Amino acid sequence: MIYNRKESDYKVKFYKNSVTKQSLVLEYIEILNEKEQAKVLKYVEFLRINEGYLEEPYSKHIKGKIRELRIDFSRKRHRILYFTFIKKTIVLLHAFLKKTDRTPKSEIKRAEENYLDVLKNPKIYG
Repeated sequence: MIYNRKESDYKVKFYKNSVTKQSLVLEYIEILNEKEQAKVLKYVEFLRINEGYLEEPYSKHIKGKIRELRIDFSRKRHRILYFTFIKKTIVLLHAFLKKTDRTPKSEIKRAEENYLDVLKNPKIYG
């Protein structure tokens, strides 16, 4: 029997600073080479289809509602910190190239600041 599974109606939004209106996650992705961009966007789409939740090794819980999307490309380890928001919205908070075994506290802190900014300005993501 073939199941006609409805395409996920989750959507992905890039965090925008409420003051500068700048989206550093989008800028991060845009500076990657074409193959890296394709893989990152493929993983983001995979995240959307799976309604904001992927098991390890694709995603990992970081802190509170913040999770880490893990994209490895050759020896580069791209990370996008995100959370699932109201109205089935996945907000990509912060992106960086991981160079150590543990996620740096400074990167987590930046994602937490962006998370709080999203909570203060929910209309941007509605």
